[in-house]
Amino acid sequence: MNFDFSDDQRMLRDQARRFLEQNAKPREILEGDQPFDRSLWKKIAELGWMGTAIAEEDGGIGLTHIDLCVIAEELGRSLAPVPFASSIYLAREAIAIAGSAEQKKTHLPGLCDGSKIGCLATAEGNGPLMPKNIRADVSGGKLSGTKTPVPDGDVADLAVVVAHSGSEIGLFLVDLTGPGVTRQSIETIDPTRSHATLTFDGAPAEPLGTLPDGWRNLEATLDRAAVMLAFEQIGGAQKSLEDAKDYALNRYAFGRPIASFQAIKHKLADVYMKTELARSNAYYGAWALATGAAELPIAAAAARVAGSQAFIFAAEENIQTHGGMGFTWEFDCHLYLRRAKHLALTIGGERKWKDRLISQLEQRNAA
Repeated sequence: MNFDFSDDQRMLRDQARRFLEQNAKPREILEGDQPFDRSLWKKIAELGWMGTAIAEEDGGIGLTHIDLCVIAEELGRSLAPVPFASSIYLAREAIAIAGSAEQKKTHLPGLCDGSKIGCLATAEGNGPLMPKNIRADVSGGKLSGTKTPVPDGDVADLAVVVAHSGSEIGLFLVDLTGPGVTRQSIETIDPTRSHATLTFDGAPAEPLGTLPDGWRNLEATLDRAAVMLAFEQIGGAQKSLEDAKDYALNRYAFGRPIASFQAIKHKLADVYMKTELARSNAYYGAWALATGAAELPIAAAAARVAGSQAFIFAAEENIQTHGGMGFTWEFDCHLYLRRAKHLALTIGGERKWKDRLISQLEQRNAA
């Protein structure tokens, strides 16, 4: 079984890397007052990336989820400051999974051409994402409650919101530009991925799919997103490793490159091993996602855990390899650590996904 990319996918990766190296500038967001790079978002839309893995009749370009994983890795490598993950991995996938034919026709084209930005609103403050922790409520088609933090909630046009409706937990579509919605931006460790508190006070809410399937559809959405975010984490980890290696080869101490010191060799070897382990798990996840395999929940959880561990470790070791210079604003090391910490908490932290991996393995072994 070949888990590697095809020649066409390698070509897509190379083209995406060249494009993002020239156009993705996360520092401009950190040093400016814009929540994301609107110019880059427009260019990405023109390339058709947002329509990847969606059929042409629904407004997509007909490529596969593996192609989307290829793009995700390059977005992670470049730290692209755009709401791609929130809009495509989360909101768009939720609609593709649970939406009716009419809902797909209404919302997918706008998300696929970039004219609309989506987000997924799940968290309600501290605590794990569990049914008992959901307090937002829909009654008579009106949503009340508060969601925080919501990645890209300050810039999104449309939200998929997890809320109670009677005794059921469902997914609901909410127009964030409509009545009954208040947004407040909040600061996080990575300003290149903005967040907000969304307060709903009688906001019109449309059920997405059937209510009894709400939690199952949410888990299916998060499994898909976990695989694609794992590829973003691999991209960031790989770039951190390359930056550390390049610095070590060119930084001299005691008349020799620091890359010749055993301590640096061992450090970078450890980063390489963690990154390759994460890559193996992510490839397995991509296969399961693309083929609709029953192993997807297990593969997604494994990819998520390994990707989070690899990126944080690589970003921290990159700073350590750079020594005192690694802590300065002039180097990009801190940008990767910011993104690594952010991605490790998006869609739930490492502990949540370890628990999901264990529970899925127990269910499989009990079957």
